[in-house]
Amino acid sequence: MKATKQLAVPFNKGYLTGAETAYMQQAMTTGPMTGDGPFTRRAHQLLNQIIGSRHTLLTTSCTHALDMTALLLDLAPGDEVILPSFTFCSTANAYALRGAQPVFVDCRADTLNLDERLVEPAITERTRAIVVVHYAGVAVEMDAIMALARRHNLVVIEDNAHGLGGTYRGRSLGSIGDMATQSFHETKNIHCGEGGALVLNDDRFHDRAEIIREKGTNRGQFFRGMVDKYRWMDLGSSYLPSDLLAAFLTAQLEHFPEIQRRRMHVWNSYHNRLATWAVEHGVIQPTVPEDRTHPAHLYYLLLPDLASRSAMLSHLLEQGVLGTFHYQPLHLAPAGQKYGQTRPEGCPVTEDVADRLLRLPLYAGMDDDDIDLVIRAVESYHPVRRAPRPPLACPS
Repeated sequence: MKATKQLAVPFNKGYLTGAETAYMQQAMTTGPMTGDGPFTRRAHQLLNQIIGSRHTLLTTSCTHALDMTALLLDLAPGDEVILPSFTFCSTANAYALRGAQPVFVDCRADTLNLDERLVEPAITERTRAIVVVHYAGVAVEMDAIMALARRHNLVVIEDNAHGLGGTYRGRSLGSIGDMATQSFHETKNIHCGEGGALVLNDDRFHDRAEIIREKGTNRGQFFRGMVDKYRWMDLGSSYLPSDLLAAFLTAQLEHFPEIQRRRMHVWNSYHNRLATWAVEHGVIQPTVPEDRTHPAHLYYLLLPDLASRSAMLSHLLEQGVLGTFHYQPLHLAPAGQKYGQTRPEGCPVTEDVADRLLRLPLYAGMDDDDIDLVIRAVESYHPVRRAPRPPLACPS
């Protein structure tokens, strides 16, 4: 067995703008350090500008933001929520925790997003919402999803953990559905270690969301002088992040264009320089339709098969590069089979791409030497070639 080189390029490294420490120090010295302080308000303003939304509420994680959407929908046992199988478990957990049943739908072979053509057959009289995940920050076919939802009186939730800064036909991701959730985990473009946000594009959810986020109380109204005391009004929990985390996040958001420029340079370098190698070896690169832009959240390759993917991961590690796979199908997971349901046709595309997908390192702190090292490591691997699955054409 070949000796593994010392790791030269990790899969991810949290980017620091240089302003985080000063802002956190300011939060500690001027206060308050609890939630909804001055840095939280500043972060809300910046997020609203980036997304084009009216109401944004920081949360302690994207998972908690998803939990809040389930509470806002008043989900109960017997309800159903349609979502992709190719996503992280938090997307399903939020609704299963309220007793609703996740209904798993397959993904497209081109963008790896929820296949909009399979959604309507999954709708029943018990369906309450459709949750979309913009995989790798490339938009789902939102016009088709929104039309379906309006026709069946359903709520649309964008799990936009990958998509901050992406667009669909000129509209910012996170601004299209009735609600959206954001992630500020360290692996995301913008981060505060752990954090998230709930975006509210439908005004009917705003007041109640504020109450749910404040442990079910109208504490926010009290501090604005709207009531003389605050009381327990609804179900809720402690979803507010400290203003210390908001201070860190504010520093990141203020440098959003710079971070995006750095990440896009890495993504474009991979995409352009690996194109010939990919064709020669039957490897599929990401698909980005012309009517949308992506925020360079991640870069993946679809290897010919599972054996090739496993071998390439080992090869990259031997070269000092840490690659990784991604989501495993939720419909096949023990909890997915216990709490969810799958259409009779199953999710064959999800199962296929989950076995073949490999992610390359991508973070804002990568320099050209890092990029060169990763590309050399990739190009020095030669999988057994097979004819790739042809991408499906995106409907107009």
